[in-house]
Formats: sequence, structure tokens, C-alpha cells
Amino acid sequence: KMYCPYLLLLLSLGVSAVEVQRPRGVPLSKRQFYEEGKPFTCLDGSRTIPFDRVNDDYCDCQDGSDEPGTAACPNGSFHCTNAGFRPAFIPSSRINDGICDCCDTTDEYNSGAACQNTCRELGRKERESLQKMAEIAKEGFMLKQQLIQEAKRGLEEKKGKLAEVQTSKKDLEDKVEALRSVKEAAEQPEKEAKERHLKAWEGNFKCEDISPSTVCFNVSVAELLLHSELDQDSDGTFTETEAQGLLGGVDKVDTVAFEAVWSNIKDKYISEAKADTTAPVETPQEETRESVSDTDSEQYPEDDIPEDEEEEDEDDEDEDPDDGEYKVTSLSFSIRLVLDGPGKDDEDEGTMPPYDQETQNLIDSKYMYKTENIEKEISFDFGPSAEFGYLYNQCYELTTSEYIYRLCPFSRVSQKPKYGGSETSLGTWGKWAGPDDNVYSVMKYEHGTGCWQGPNRSTTVKLTCGKETVVTSTSEPSRCEYLMEFTTPAVCQEPPSLDSMHPDHEEL
Repeated sequence: KMYCPYLLLLLSLGVSAVEVQRPRGVPLSKRQFYEEGKPFTCLDGSRTIPFDRVNDDYCDCQDGSDEPGTAACPNGSFHCTNAGFRPAFIPSSRINDGICDCCDTTDEYNSGAACQNTCRELGRKERESLQKMAEIAKEGFMLKQQLIQEAKRGLEEKKGKLAEVQTSKKDLEDKVEALRSVKEAAEQPEKEAKERHLKAWEGNFKCEDISPSTVCFNVSVAELLLHSELDQDSDGTFTETEAQGLLGGVDKVDTVAFEAVWSNIKDKYISEAKADTTAPVETPQEETRESVSDTDSEQYPEDDIPEDEEEEDEDDEDEDPDDGEYKVTSLSFSIRLVLDGPGKDDEDEGTMPPYDQETQNLIDSKYMYKTENIEKEISFDFGPSAEFGYLYNQCYELTTSEYIYRLCPFSRVSQKPKYGGSETSLGTWGKWAGPDDNVYSVMKYEHGTGCWQGPNRSTTVKLTCGKETVVTSTSEPSRCEYLMEFTTPAVCQEPPSLDSMHPDHEEL
């Protein structure tokens, strides 16, 4: 029979070998099914055969379990013990094919191939590699602990900042509201005075017979008597009869009627007004006060006219005196409204004055942190202990021969031609997409720029343990679907002991 001795040897501890016999190609875990001198039952239970038919180079079992050390069964497998390295299984068809598949050369026991046992050397190299990986994992895990502590402090700071911003915002709103109340209170007397004046004026001069859609005012004899320059016979006395004559023999006329009157007396009035301007007549102070008190013009003194407007009027004196745009400023309030139309003198009264400087500064002030941004960051899923929080608002690049790839965790992935061109979105943050037992090992970015006659681009980012945070590779395994490798200490786990990381060394 084709048997070979195997030793159980713990190399690292130098334990003496123990010989355990079993058929060639059988792993130690299945030794109990192959007992010499007892009938062998196929491992699938399909039949039982005499033990001397095991490894006789003829396939009796459908599952190939009776020929673990030969190539007789097409579906059989051969166990490489590979003492000093990792054990492995190879298809039975590779047994004695002239190619050394097992590092301990046991698969080529009868082919004549010149194989050398390389298991110890492979084991040494793998142990060195595992040692390096363990050191990286250890350092990465230490960095991860620092990231977790920083994340905790950062979270507390953000919560404090959020409370501060919310309080500051409330204080600002209260202060602006208080200033607005003060402003409104200061303006209230003026507002009430204007309303009283408007109501009184409308009650005296509104004409009821004109269409409601027409804005109109009445001009009375009393008003005309206030303007002696309208004396047509220039005898120095402007009587009620003369004023009534200007209005067509009535005590008052409406807008339309007065416009006809005005066309007759306009030239005389303007010439008289100019004469008064060039040769002002001094009026006793008491008479002036008495005259003003009897007119509505008291609330609209000439001193309120801007200097630049007066200058413009002076410039206009050189122009045609019949110009229809001539501004009649010395007439009483209701007459000017008739001639100029309602609201022209008060067109700026409805414009709200600017805020005082303090209020404006408060309104224009900018917060270092916006409430909504802080709330968003606090609520983000940065891992079980917020260890991925340090990636937020950061970006990492990888340059290849053609493109510059840019990964901004929790935001987007993009691709840009190395030698100029527009940027292409490879997806925006979607979700954590790792397996159930390690969901934070994979990031998914979706809904990128659409491919030509294809789907929208998307990117899967696989996270691996590393001391540095860097994009290590990128590829496009499927059309419009990209794959990135990204190392970060945030995924590092506490490494096991080196002995537990070393592969099983089964030498039997």
C-alpha cells in the first residue's frame, strides 16, 4: 500500500515528532475514517469496500474518497501537508504530473520530477511578512485609539459650539427685534401725525363726483387768496371776487376745472414768482408766522427742498418758461397736488430708512459655524466610535499615467485628465456597504456622471488597515463601475499574537 509516515512537529517549540500513519493524501482531520484492516466506507456513504482497495489506483467511490493519493478519481483531492508552511489541497489530477504543486514535494512521489522541499523557506518569508503586518496593525490600532479619543473631544466641542451658536442666534434675534421695536416706537409719532393730516386733508378736498378710479382734489377761493401774485389787474389788492373769477364764479373747483384755469394764469404766476425770487420782499416775522399758520404748507416748508433741487430750478430759469415740467413749488399743498399729481412730493416717504450701524452689523455678521452644518456633522455615521470622523472635509488624490483620482470621504469621488480637461464625477457619498460582520470596511459612492449610453458612474472604496491615510490603487473592473483601495488606521483591529497569526504547521 502507498503509505508515508508523517510527524507532528511543533517547529517553534522544538517538540519531538510523533509518527501517525495514514494513507497518502489524507489530512490528519480525516485520519479516523481510514483505519487499516477495517472496511472503508466512502465518505459520501455510497458504498463500503475492503481497505486494500484504498489508493489502489482505481476509483471505487463516487466522491473519489477511496483514492486520496492517486489520480484515479477525476473529482478527488490530494492533501499537501507542507510541514513548515501552510497545508493545502490540490486536485488529484495534478498528482505525479511532473510539476511540483506541494512545497514538500509529496504530490510527485512517483513522477521522477526533481522537486525540492521549499516549505521551510516559504514559512520563514511568510512569518516575516506576518511580522510586518502585525507591526503595521499594531501601530495602526494605536493611531485608531488616538483618532477615537480625538473624535470624542471633537464631538463634545461641536456640541458645545452648537449650543453656543444657537444661544448666540437667539440673542441676535432678540436684539434685532428690540431694535426694531425701538425704531417703530420712534417713528410712531411721525406716522400718526401724517395719518391725521392725510385724513383731515382728504376730508376737506376730496371731490365726490369724480370716478372712484380717479384721484382728484379741489382748489378753493380761500387757497387762491393766499397767493397775491395771482392779482390779474396788478393793483396790489387780490380780492375774493377776483379769486372767485379765476375759478369761474364759484367757491371751489375740481382738478379738471382748475387745470383749465391754470393754463390762463400760469404765465403771470411764473413771471411773478421769478420776480419774487430775484427781488425778495422782506416780510415781518409776525406776519409770516400768521400766514403760515393759515395754510397747509406749514408742514411742507420750502426749507425742506434739497439744495440740489433748488439749483436745478435756477438752471431751468434759462429755459423756456412755458415748459410743462416747470416745478411750481410756492403754491399751497393742494394746488401743487393738482398740478403735479398726488404722491410726487412724497414718493420717497415710503422708502424704509437703512438700519442703524449696530443693527446692520448684527444682520451682516457671519458665524464661524453654521447650525445646520454642525448638526449634520454630529449626526453622521463615522463608525462605532467615530473613528472615521477625521476623514470628514478631507480629500486624497492618486495620480496615474492618465488621470488624477480624488476621493473626498463622505462627499464624492472624481476623475480628471492628468494633462487638462474637465472633472468627471465618479459618484457621491451613498452608504457603508461592507459585509454584515464588517460593514465599515467598504464605502459606496453612487449617482456619478452618466456614461455614454450607459449607467451613471459609481465607485466602491475598499478600506484596509494602514499607518497612513492614502489611496493606493484604482481600477474599473466593470464599465462605469470603479474600485478604489484606501488605507486608513481607522479600520485597524487589535492584532492577535504572532503565534496565532502563523499558519498551522502539520508535519505528520
